[in-house]
Amino acid sequence: MSEKRVLVVNPNRDEACTAAIAATVAPLARPGLLRFDVTALADGPDAVTSWRDWHAVAGPLARVVETTPADAYLIACVSDPAIDLLRSVTDRPVFGALRSGIAAALARADRFGILAFVAASVARQRRVLQAMGAEARCVGALPLDLPMAALTAPEGARPRLAEVGRALAAQGADCLILGCAGMAGHRAWLEDEVGLPVVEPCQAAAALAAAALA
Repeated sequence: MSEKRVLVVNPNRDEACTAAIAATVAPLARPGLLRFDVTALADGPDAVTSWRDWHAVAGPLARVVETTPADAYLIACVSDPAIDLLRSVTDRPVFGALRSGIAAALARADRFGILAFVAASVARQRRVLQAMGAEARCVGALPLDLPMAALTAPEGARPRLAEVGRALAAQGADCLILGCAGMAGHRAWLEDEVGLPVVEPCQAAAALAAAALA
């Protein structure tokens, strides 16, 4: 059996964020059977924070998918930019981090909450929840409103992560979704701190891709 390849694309150009994504999907690789190749858009924004950013990465992401052969594609941004477009330019599976994270949360708990990257992320995430028919299962999406550099640092964002995680728990969340790929290094810590299961969306998408290609 030939090795299957999943191309994981970070739509921003932040190196620390890309490294965090690579670290979170790496445990799901199976040498000789399945590998995850992680890359970033060299001309992408520093972070996908606004609708302008979300729309701006659509064309570049489509070109990557059209020109880079893979058995599956994973869009490593927790607002699933351009996923409908990408699915129209390839016959291979395309997994969005947010859709995958929501699916994982629904499998774990009755109600979940999202730790959104910034306030502008909330509307984009709500649109995905509506598309999946899952809005009623989400207690809310609360923004961290921290820069990407803080989220990818080892500990600087943790007080704010704990504050928002506890607020979502108080609203009735039984599970939390990290709302930015740069937060991957905080998943296990936040789970222990808040006492709820925490879903890392890129890892959830990688698991779905692995299952699809098995």
